Amino acid sequence: MAQNNNNNGNMSREEAGRKGGEKVSQKYGQEHFEEIGEKGGRNSGGNYNNNNNS
Repeated sequence: MAQNNNNNGNMSREEAGRKGGEKVSQKYGQEHFEEIGEKGGRNSGGNYNNNNNS
């Protein structure tokens, strides 16, 4: 686990993001991440490939 080196007790953005991701993973499971990954691929990946035919 990353050690918090801040003197004021705040966590880094990296640590906050990791903790948030772990919490979502515990609550919704692996299937949730697979589903949102597929949606992102359809929305951005497909558009990029279609516009790359110049």
